[in-house]
Amino acid sequence: MGLVECVPNFSEGQNDEVISQITNAMGSVKGIKILDIEKDPNHNRCVISFVGSEDVVVEAAFKGIKKSI
Repeated sequence: MGLVECVPNFSEGQNDEVISQITNAMGSVKGIKILDIEKDPNHNRCVISFVGSEDVVVEAAFKGIKKSI
């Protein structure tokens, strides 16, 4: 399998603790590399870019979603 990049957008750009929890949940998946975290407090959004193989990217994305809700 090749490398896959995922760039989800979360509706949180102000609370660093929440952003860290989401990032840590995704980063806890073995084989995931977090590339960047862009916070936009004015629009209350953040984008967390990460890469890995297809299987682990799907797992990490769902962990981030679960943590965000």
